[in-house]
Amino acid sequence: MFRYVIPPAVALTVCAIFLLARPALAAHGVSIDGTLKYPAEFSRFAYVDPAARQGGSLTLHDLGSFDKMNPFTLKGNGPAGLTRYVFETLAVPSLDEPFAEYGLIAEDIALAPDRKSVTFTLNPKARFSDGTPITAEDVQFSLETLKSDQAHPFYQIYFRDIDGADILGERQIRFRFARTNRELHMIATQLPVLSRKFYTQHPFNPAGGDGAMTVPVGSGPYTVSSVVPGKSITYTRNPAYWAADHPTRRHQFNFDTITFKYFKDPVVSLEAFKAGEFDFMMVHIAKQWQRDLTGRRFDAGELVKKTFPHHNNAGMQAFVFNTRRPLFQDPLVRRALGLAFDFEWTNRTLFFSQYTRTNSFFANSDYAAGGLPDAAELRLLEPLRDQVPAEVFTRPLVPPSTEPPNSLRANMLEAKTLLEEAGWTVRGGVLTNGAGDTFRFDILLVDSSFQRVIAPYAANLRKLGIAVDYRTIDPALYADRVRDFDFDMVVTSFGQSQSPGNEQRDYWTSQAADRKGSRNLAGIRSPAVDALVDAVIYADTQAQLTTACRALDRVLWHGYYLVPNWYLANHRLAFTSRLRYPQTLPLYYSHEQWLDTWWLAKP
Repeated sequence: MFRYVIPPAVALTVCAIFLLARPALAAHGVSIDGTLKYPAEFSRFAYVDPAARQGGSLTLHDLGSFDKMNPFTLKGNGPAGLTRYVFETLAVPSLDEPFAEYGLIAEDIALAPDRKSVTFTLNPKARFSDGTPITAEDVQFSLETLKSDQAHPFYQIYFRDIDGADILGERQIRFRFARTNRELHMIATQLPVLSRKFYTQHPFNPAGGDGAMTVPVGSGPYTVSSVVPGKSITYTRNPAYWAADHPTRRHQFNFDTITFKYFKDPVVSLEAFKAGEFDFMMVHIAKQWQRDLTGRRFDAGELVKKTFPHHNNAGMQAFVFNTRRPLFQDPLVRRALGLAFDFEWTNRTLFFSQYTRTNSFFANSDYAAGGLPDAAELRLLEPLRDQVPAEVFTRPLVPPSTEPPNSLRANMLEAKTLLEEAGWTVRGGVLTNGAGDTFRFDILLVDSSFQRVIAPYAANLRKLGIAVDYRTIDPALYADRVRDFDFDMVVTSFGQSQSPGNEQRDYWTSQAADRKGSRNLAGIRSPAVDALVDAVIYADTQAQLTTACRALDRVLWHGYYLVPNWYLANHRLAFTSRLRYPQTLPLYYSHEQWLDTWWLAKP
């Protein structure tokens, strides 16, 4: 289960379940095991600081541009921060519990004893920024709108098992479920609540782009105060914010204004940061972290770089094959191309040995498959034996390595053998099949700094006779092409929460393969994968969930849909020394969530 950030790279954090065989009772929050760290009368989260002061301005950055003000639709690109600062959900996560959420717009959450519905009672103080109260009609409108074809397809998939909503009163609404699912009532808490009044007056998904830049009304801590289309957006803290003193919001959102500036290139943006054009950045590039965060302002202590550890499920970052392309439909070919990537050389030479090789679709978590399938996994896998690769039962999840006694040469020879088995041989230095077709493809990039990573991989592929090109394109064009599956290979990541669930449909299933905007970039169409995704979603216990994830992990891994990359178990942050942060770290968090607890020192 995920908490969204911004489509399509949607991120939604986990929550969970009431004790069974118990009457439906109102609750301020829910957790995976029926216990909560914070009681009903709690005043704040432990990872915020009561000494945090409010005031001042924060300037951030993003890459690319934006051309719309609705983050919930498919076409176009919304600005950074809109879902974080303007819109809110029925409940919000605790970042120091793996599976817990606490009511925000919904002050009470009651799961029916049969788990086929959940009833929300809304906070009477809840207001949109235009002063109108949030009602059950707004919640019903939000569900129906996000499940419609007007919204990004992610929401249709994610909320698919919520049949509909019944209004029980002005502030009470019941969600009906198509079938039981241990996390479904918590998925319901993650519904973004939209203003029915606003979207009745303004089209939710305007045709032809007219009205696409209309500033939306939400219930969050900030409102949009200034927009320079494609270049910058400024959020101003709402002085009348209804939840300013709510325990899930207390000592957070401390800046008076937050501005995002847009840059086309990560190299340019780093130089802009060093020159003082913005205050905080997450550093994704090892070279920048190791070598480029230097200069007068760092020497003077005006700028700081620091790592913050986390316990997040690392998920999977990879070079992804588009199996919709005939060239990549043979798993032998995909496996061969994976052998040409020398991670150890890349990590040592380009990354300063900072990274760990990804060896699972659920890396850095208990859901990662290890060794060979155990008895519980085999109960899921045996009925699918004829539909999955034989290696699922015989080979652990071990990525190719060039560490001695292995070598790149041995891997390349194995790759050559696999390609020949698939019908591809080298003729005159060019990999060619029996029909005379040459093996040629493009790698599409959005970050020019990634070219130095792709270059040695492409060089190895060329040694196999493959004609491969790579190029960086404009972020807006890149987003459009990825959304339309118009690529051969891209670099992307599949984030995972502490409790995988409904979002797996959007990642791997046949239903998502042809749905533009889905996260199934690989184009996977496998009945076995579909069945195992269902096993993940409809697991009744934590043990069943873990088993289902490990079984799914094996089938995805041995499908060779991608070339696994690497992960880092901390956040690399650079920021102005004027910023302050709590000394108590959360456990499961993104750098954006952590930043929401920061503040500016007194001038």
